Amino acid sequence: MRINKVFIVMLSLALISVMGCQHRKPAEQDLLRVKSEQGGAHKKVIFLMVDSLMAQAIDKGISQKQLPTFQYLTEHGQYYKDLVSSFPTMSVAIDSTVLTGQYPNGHGLPGLLWYSSEEKKMINYGTGPMEILRQGINPVLTDALIHLNGKHLNPNSRTIYEDLAQLDLKSGSINGLVYRGNTEHTLTIPNWVKVPTSLPKEIKVKGPDFLTLGALSNPLEGTKKLPDDLTDRLGLNNKYAINAVNYLIQADKLPDFLYVYLPDLDQKLHKHGPSELKGVIKVDQQLQSLLNAFGSPEKALNEVIIIIAGDSGMTQLLPAEQHSEIDMPAMLKGISVLKPGEEVKDETEVALAVNETMAYVYNFKPSRSMRSLADILSKDNRIDFVAWKENGWIHALQGATSKELLYQAKGKLIDRYKQTWTVKQNAEVLDLTVNADGRTLNYGQYPDVLERLSGALNSHPGDFLVVTAKPGYELKDRSSPTHEGGGGHGSIRQAESLVPLIIAGTDEKPAHLRMVDLKAYLLGLLSGHKQRTE
Repeated sequence: MRINKVFIVMLSLALISVMGCQHRKPAEQDLLRVKSEQGGAHKKVIFLMVDSLMAQAIDKGISQKQLPTFQYLTEHGQYYKDLVSSFPTMSVAIDSTVLTGQYPNGHGLPGLLWYSSEEKKMINYGTGPMEILRQGINPVLTDALIHLNGKHLNPNSRTIYEDLAQLDLKSGSINGLVYRGNTEHTLTIPNWVKVPTSLPKEIKVKGPDFLTLGALSNPLEGTKKLPDDLTDRLGLNNKYAINAVNYLIQADKLPDFLYVYLPDLDQKLHKHGPSELKGVIKVDQQLQSLLNAFGSPEKALNEVIIIIAGDSGMTQLLPAEQHSEIDMPAMLKGISVLKPGEEVKDETEVALAVNETMAYVYNFKPSRSMRSLADILSKDNRIDFVAWKENGWIHALQGATSKELLYQAKGKLIDRYKQTWTVKQNAEVLDLTVNADGRTLNYGQYPDVLERLSGALNSHPGDFLVVTAKPGYELKDRSSPTHEGGGGHGSIRQAESLVPLIIAGTDEKPAHLRMVDLKAYLLGLLSGHKQRTE
């Protein structure tokens, strides 16, 4: 699920709001500064993040001869099926990992929904319509449009846009929700959005040299007509993004690095499940349009490096009659659980931040131990595991079995990423294979789980647990969006964590197949510095 759900709610409000005349937008100078000044010193990079793109869909479509563009790119480039995503496998946590090269313990954005102990409120960047309405349109939009990049994204965690500016290289973001950079821009809020909010008409933000955010920031306005009306989700759609890229290509305005977010596929997979192929066929056609903007696919790969990645996979959810929804407030019966939209009070004992197939569970009652909460939550056999920090160790308690694993960073065991660990008790809880004699540790169903789980548990202050659901099931609070019979993600297993990565236009390989390592790889491509591969 992606943050553009915020704007779906905004659209629904528009249908019942009186449309006001739009005030004139400030003229943006993006087109005057965006073009790369490097000439032929290095190839430019176009990075396309395709929401919920999965390797199984690419392989199926190619085998059925329905994805000619994907077939061309995989045959003329590098094609990996096991790029490890961030955790939680949700929106801003993933985007921030790609753009900062850090997991949430570094970049500070734990998920779409999380509780801030500093602000003493739930932070929601856009989960589902009912949850947003209960928590309030104004705070959700304020957090999504102002605080996400301006406050919540760790100011000490540098984005690729900030690093490229230091190298005197140009960069751009098309509809990416995480975009912090060094250049000033103005988001212009439509009058009909202002009706239910206290947002200012204009919001000053800092981003890369070129920044689009649908109708809120469209530097091509008056130059190129882009689909950004109400029926087009305010421009947060694939067609807008591809048309904007194609304009930059044809106008010879490409920056050195361009990040492009394509959101449309996610909604189809949430509804129909991961086997859905129609949306991938549409993406294939849009990619063909991009390649043709250069004149031909061959010319495109001669001029630029094109990188395509999915952000997270999806798990097929069971239908409602098979109890696919795990009602978390019901599991905590007898405990005072914060309701969506309410403020934490003295009597509040627990708060839930549900991110589809994972959740943060916050403990506000010091006399109740984290283990006692974990024991309650882990009794349901639909729970995969419950994890928490205690006395310098991370505990993972397996659902239904009560088997427990403890681990901490540093130790005699080394994994494939050169990270070292100490692991105690039941390694099978996280499907680890430990070779004590060889001092090695290998991952099974949970890729890079020790580092990724630690990243989530250290992503923000507070006493909280991480809860994940078994495949087929989805966690639920009172107003959470659910996807019975469709697709879900958020959790840490392979199906939701391993995504495709296609690299065409260069033979340089990533050092590791993890999203957390992509920033270093991209900077290497752009600066001419070669990475040491595995």
